[in-house]
Amino acid sequence: MSNENKSSIHDFDVEMICEYFSGLKRQGPGSPDTTRKAASFITGLNKNSRIADLGCGTGTQTLTLAEAVPGHITGLDLFPPFIEIMEQNIAEAGLQERITAVVGSMDDLPFNRGSLDLIWSEGAIYNIGFRRGINEWRDYLDIGGWLAVSEVSWFTDERPDEIADMWQQAYPEIDTIPAKVAQMQEAGYAPLAAFAIPDSDWKEHFYAPMRPVQEAFLAKYGDSEAARGFIENQRWEEDLYNRYCQYYGYVFYIGRKI
Repeated sequence: MSNENKSSIHDFDVEMICEYFSGLKRQGPGSPDTTRKAASFITGLNKNSRIADLGCGTGTQTLTLAEAVPGHITGLDLFPPFIEIMEQNIAEAGLQERITAVVGSMDDLPFNRGSLDLIWSEGAIYNIGFRRGINEWRDYLDIGGWLAVSEVSWFTDERPDEIADMWQQAYPEIDTIPAKVAQMQEAGYAPLAAFAIPDSDWKEHFYAPMRPVQEAFLAKYGDSEAARGFIENQRWEEDLYNRYCQYYGYVFYIGRKI
């Protein structure tokens, strides 16, 4: 595929993006095993702990997190349709007493300062930027509170121009793992773990389920140039990942406020 005329996802209509991703179990790369692995580094929580899952989407990982750690979780997402689906998922899982779903923005959190014991965010902190997110969110954590976020990162110091240019346009804050760990330290955290999510989290848990959703989306909106362009963009991004996954991916970064 050529990247001619391709765009960032943010160049497309928000309602279109929301409808498309509402049809997916996950709104980004990840898996239950990865959520559980990241949660295994979190210690010291109890039934009274307060947890926030920021950019939670429809809450698939939130339900896994609730099984992995004690405490009450507030899942927050900007898009009401995601929260509506999440509330249905919570009810089906019988976790209404453990999880609350709210519409809100990660750049204006509805929590008291110092009130949270864990801030969790899978594949979503890029919406406000890693540096801004870890610095602003720190204020909402209690001393010793945990931060666990996954962030797209470079695995190598050098990479082909095609993928470098794509990410420079889409998310200029992408950087190497050591650079991200250093940013956490600078922001006032003690970084305790960093690990790349596996290739299967992208290919099996994220991209493969997209195919029937894409076909249904095109069957409904195929006469729309915008809809065709959006699906073409999604397929282009998948092609790039398949060709260049040795150079980049999501990395979970886990640390404590000091």
